[in-house]
Amino acid sequence: MKKTLGILMSLMILPGIIITVVAWGFWGHQRINRMAVFALPPEMIGFYKKHIDFISEHAVDPDKRRYSDPEEAARHYMDLDRYGEHPFDSLPKFWNDAVAKYGEDSLKQHGIVPYHIPFMLFRLTKAFKEHDQLKILRLSAELGHYVGDAHVPLHCTKNYNGQLTNQSGIHGFWESRLPELFGEEYDYFVGRCKYINKPVDYTWNIIRESYAAHDSVLLLERELTKKYSPDQKYSYEEKGNTIIRVYSKEFSADYQKLLNGMVERRMRSAIVAVSSFWYTAWVNAGMPQLDSLSDFVVSDSLKNEFQKLDKAYQLKKANGKGHDD
Repeated sequence: MKKTLGILMSLMILPGIIITVVAWGFWGHQRINRMAVFALPPEMIGFYKKHIDFISEHAVDPDKRRYSDPEEAARHYMDLDRYGEHPFDSLPKFWNDAVAKYGEDSLKQHGIVPYHIPFMLFRLTKAFKEHDQLKILRLSAELGHYVGDAHVPLHCTKNYNGQLTNQSGIHGFWESRLPELFGEEYDYFVGRCKYINKPVDYTWNIIRESYAAHDSVLLLERELTKKYSPDQKYSYEEKGNTIIRVYSKEFSADYQKLLNGMVERRMRSAIVAVSSFWYTAWVNAGMPQLDSLSDFVVSDSLKNEFQKLDKAYQLKKANGKGHDD
């Protein structure tokens, strides 16, 4: 499965044990979804706040589903540089046009996130029209995940983990290590969400911004590495009962400064975008009264589904193949 391993920094620290450092991370996806709730208008915020734990917890379901659904991985990224020097001139904005030009199999091989986000918007709109509370919550949580992924520069290039430039591990470094070290200091007050008039254009603008930043993500890390010896660049930390090698706090702090707030800006942009997609789906559905929806009950079958997702993820993680990008 493409990018299942490459997105991570996998490090052999003890014989037979592989420790992986996660990508945007469960922490990042859950924080984006949680803060997106507070950007909603009064007509929606009460309903979403009531279910904020569900929205946050299930932000990571799409990552877990990679291990049970072979179609899932392609929905999280797009290798834009597979489409020439000027990919935005080559790639059609709409799915059917892209399939006609490149073929569905070829598109999925290189990622389809900008095509999948409008599809998820359509599904969420339908759930609002049907007044299906459980679908609204699940689709909101998962749409938030894909929108979050689209904001990540390294989700837009074939050199997604620096593996082509001797920078393996940079994906998890940018997306997980930095937010976990400095994310509590970020400003998550992003104001109110906005209605998206042209969701397809809006989605592609997100991708354009992410792609424009991927060179800097790689270049700045490469230049900073020249100033550090390996024992200064990395350190060891205790995670649970295991000692793992991570990027040192000093190296991470210097990289954070060189990025000049990039990670924070992309997280803030993702929060606004997620909230705006939820709002747009609700408006397009006719602005149904959310407070009138009856409380859903998580059925035994749904509990089993969540348990299977988590079990598959934990199994892969235990085998050194788990990731949270």
